[in-house]
Amino acid sequence: MEYILEVKNVSKQYANHQALNDVSIAIPKGIIFGLLGPNGAGKTSLIRIINQITAPDSGEVLLNGEPLAQGHENNIGYLPEERGLYKKMKVGEQAMYLAMLKGMNKKQAKTALDEWFKRFEITDWWDKKVEELSKGMAQKIQFIVTVLHEPELLILDEPFSGFDPINTNLIKSEILRLKEKGTTIIFSTHNMGSVEEICDEIALINQSQKILDGGVREIKQQHKPNIFELTFKGNMIGFTNALWTGFELIDHKEVEDGITTARIRLLNNHTPNDLLNAVLPHVEIVGLTEILPTMNEIFIATVNQENPAEV
Repeated sequence: MEYILEVKNVSKQYANHQALNDVSIAIPKGIIFGLLGPNGAGKTSLIRIINQITAPDSGEVLLNGEPLAQGHENNIGYLPEERGLYKKMKVGEQAMYLAMLKGMNKKQAKTALDEWFKRFEITDWWDKKVEELSKGMAQKIQFIVTVLHEPELLILDEPFSGFDPINTNLIKSEILRLKEKGTTIIFSTHNMGSVEEICDEIALINQSQKILDGGVREIKQQHKPNIFELTFKGNMIGFTNALWTGFELIDHKEVEDGITTARIRLLNNHTPNDLLNAVLPHVEIVGLTEILPTMNEIFIATVNQENPAEV
C-alpha cells in the first residue's frame, strides 16, 4: 500500500507535559482519515508537527516517503480550528495574498478564486472587509484559501465549526469532491456523526498515545455487541420461552397493533440463524437487523477503558 503520510514513533514533550508518546500512524493516499481524541489528547500537537510548526523530540514524519523538509508545506493545506483572517483587509485582496504565499502566481490565484467564489455563490463578497462577514461566511473564505492551491494532503481541524446545516452539507460535499479528485484528507473532529459519514479510516489518540486505529467499518465490526433487533408478529410469551438459554432478551416494545420489536443478544456463539430457528415455530418474522455501535459509542467506551478512574 502507498502511504502519503507516515508518522513513526513520534514523541513530543512540553515542559512537564507529554503531548505525544511513541505515536505511529500510516495514512494511505486518497482517503479521508479521521484523527480523533478528547481535548488535550495530543491531536493538535501531531498536526503542528506535520505542518512543521514544531518538531518532534524523537521519531520522524515522512511525506510521500521523504522526511518532512522545507518546501513540503506547499503540498499541504491546513485549516486550523482557530481561524485567522485579517479583519481590516478586503476578502479578495486577502485571498489573493494567501494564495500567493502558497506558491501560486497572481493569474493562477485569480482564476482559481473566481471559480471557487462562483461555486460558493459569494462573488459579491470580493470587495467586502472580513470584519463585515459573519463567522460562517469567514469560515467559507478560510476553507477556500486552504484548498485553493490543490494540496495533495489536506488537514481540516473541526471544519464544520460555526456552520449551519446547509453550509455544513456544502463543505461536506466539497470534501468528498476533493477526495474523488485524489486529495488525501486528515479530518480532526469531535463530531462522531461526521466521522461515520465521510471517514474511511481513523486513529484515536488519548493521553498522548494512539489507542485505536483502522478502517471505520472494521472497527465497528470489532466492537459490535452481538445484538440483533427482531421484528415479529405473534405471542410474546411463546417468543420469550423460545429464546431459552441461548439468547438474552434485552427489551421489547409493540410498534403497532400485533407487531413487536425486540432487541436480543446472542449468547454462547449462537448465530442469527440459530435465533431464527428458535423463534420461527412460535412467531412470524417481519425483519432482522444487526445493531452495530456508533463511532460515538466506540469512542466513549475506548477512552473510558483507557481512563478507568474517569468513568
